[in-house]
Amino acid sequence: MRAAPSRSAPTDSADDFDTDGRPSKSALKRQMHELQALGLALAELPISRSSKLDLPEQLRDALKEYHRTRSHEGRRRQLQFIGKLMRQIDPEPVREAVAAFKLGSAAETLALHEVERWREELMASDDAVTRWMADHPETDAQQLRNLLRSARKDAGKAAPADGQGQRHGRAYRDLFQLIKSALTAPGGAPATDEDADDEADDE
Repeated sequence: MRAAPSRSAPTDSADDFDTDGRPSKSALKRQMHELQALGLALAELPISRSSKLDLPEQLRDALKEYHRTRSHEGRRRQLQFIGKLMRQIDPEPVREAVAAFKLGSAAETLALHEVERWREELMASDDAVTRWMADHPETDAQQLRNLLRSARKDAGKAAPADGQGQRHGRAYRDLFQLIKSALTAPGGAPATDEDADDEADDE
C-alpha cells in the first residue's frame, strides 16, 4: 500500500520539468510572463518607491525608457526587455514593494470614501453636525457651520446650462479639506498626496 504524500511535498506539476529535471518550456514561458507582469507593476510604482529598491542600473534605465516611450508597440517591446532583466534579480523585494504600495493605495481610497461619506451626511443633516462635533470636538464649529451654509447655498442653485449637472463651489471643497484634516490628524498624514476631490475644478 502506497503512503499518502507528505504535506510538505512540492506542489510543482510534473509538466513544469522535462525528463532531465530542468524547467520545461511551458514553465519558463509562464515565469517570463510573471516577471513581465511584475516588471510592469514595478514601472507603475511612484519614483519615490522604486528609487528605494536595490535595482541594477540597466534595469533602472530600462524603466526610464519605458516611461519615455509613447507608442503601444514600443512599450510592449520595452516591457519584454524589462521582463528579461527581471530574471537577473531577486524578485521578492519588488513583489513586497508592489504589494505594500497596493495595500497603501487601498487604505487611502477607504480614507477618501470616509471623508466623502461624512461630507454628504453633514450637507444633508444638522444631526450629522451634532454627531461630528461629539466625535471631533477640536473642530472649529463656527468654521464648519459657515462652510456648510455656503456649500448648501451653492448646492441649491440651478444646474448649469451646459447640462453637466450641479457644480460645487469652493466651500464644498474646503469642507472636504476640513473633514480630511480632522480624520487624518491622529495618523499625521493626509489621505492622498493630491486630493482626488477637485471634481473637474468646480469653480
